[in-house]
Amino acid sequence: MAIVEMLMPKMGESIIEGTVLTWLKKEGDTIEQDESVLEVATDKVDTEVPSIHAGVLKQILAQEGDVIAVGAPIAIIETEGEVGSAPLNSEPKADSQKEDLISSAPENTAAILKAPDNSNSEADGDDRFYSPLVQSIAKEEGISKAELSKVPGSGKDARVTKQDMLNYLETRNTPVKESASIPSISAPKVQVSVSGEDEIIEMDRMRKMIAQRMVESKRISAHVTSFVEADMTNIVLWRERHKLDYKAKFGESITYTPFFIEAVAKAIRDFPMINISVDGDRLIRKKDINIGMAVALPSGNLIVPIIRKADQLNLVGISKKVNELANLARNNKLNADHLAGGTYTVSNVGSFGNVMGTPIIPQPQVAIMAVGAIVKKPAVVETPTGDVIAIRHKMFLSHSYDHRVVDGSLGGKFVKRVSDYLEAFDINTPL
Repeated sequence: MAIVEMLMPKMGESIIEGTVLTWLKKEGDTIEQDESVLEVATDKVDTEVPSIHAGVLKQILAQEGDVIAVGAPIAIIETEGEVGSAPLNSEPKADSQKEDLISSAPENTAAILKAPDNSNSEADGDDRFYSPLVQSIAKEEGISKAELSKVPGSGKDARVTKQDMLNYLETRNTPVKESASIPSISAPKVQVSVSGEDEIIEMDRMRKMIAQRMVESKRISAHVTSFVEADMTNIVLWRERHKLDYKAKFGESITYTPFFIEAVAKAIRDFPMINISVDGDRLIRKKDINIGMAVALPSGNLIVPIIRKADQLNLVGISKKVNELANLARNNKLNADHLAGGTYTVSNVGSFGNVMGTPIIPQPQVAIMAVGAIVKKPAVVETPTGDVIAIRHKMFLSHSYDHRVVDGSLGGKFVKRVSDYLEAFDINTPL
């Protein structure tokens, strides 16, 4: 028999901690190798964590609701045979794990991880645990230990969460006016009447996260939306002509989404100042074109996996990535790396039968495009012998952008260029 520690896994390049949501096994249960043992949440995705060893779950070290650093032990597993692990509670091993975690963490988080788990001394009279993320926010905002101890915590055991910090900073940085107070967007002071026939539904964790991020984005960015109607006839006819051959050749279907992403990627190369983020008074122009695609989950929530370096993929390559990520999303198999690093987002509201929408920008990006339903319409078509009325397949493009850094000229030209690329698709393109 051998005893091994199950560690909090690294679930993404930028992820340094995770929250234990649910233990799928209890102490004493037998575990197979690669069998899911618990569910863990990060600020990007909820995922199941499998065991890398087969054996018996002897002890659970991290309780549901605990925030655990990547690389820290979360459970003890008893296995058959020799695994070659160090004894439990070995100080050298713990130090080694901590140093490995520090060396692999981003520079700005390494200092946080080197600090004691509690960013308070006994003299401060505060024995609450503060996660590395909370400590990082406190450090960036210049919040002292004494001030941090006064922040109300809504987490387990009154722990301070990221949202608690954001709420505190909102009131801390807002000057008090004697006249009229401005109501909070996230917590409006509205009395909601509930009758005995009404159903009260608790938001799940993902819906709370979406709500928080949408409200934050509207606070941060000055949203403006421009619209263009594109003629999709060539693309519709090409897809109808080749969809069966495509499925026979590649073993999967081709949707309209790859055409949208290909056109957006080309337009970003023409207008690279759409591919930016805002950092205070600085603009960060991204080298890679990483396009997120909004995917609707069976629960009704949305998630946005990323197609990396989309401008370097052809139509078939984009289609394969679209299908792969959509399947992972619908089967709850996405990890944090699938969701990180997006520089622009496309949302297909047409899949719900909507002709257009005004999407909200996912921070820290500065723009997002919604594509509407493709609808047959009569349209004036120019021919060598004169104008004629013809039935064409039309679609609205809605481009929401951050007017702080993207002016109407750039925002409007960009969406028009996407439309131009869609309309210029060659109907004779070989499969």
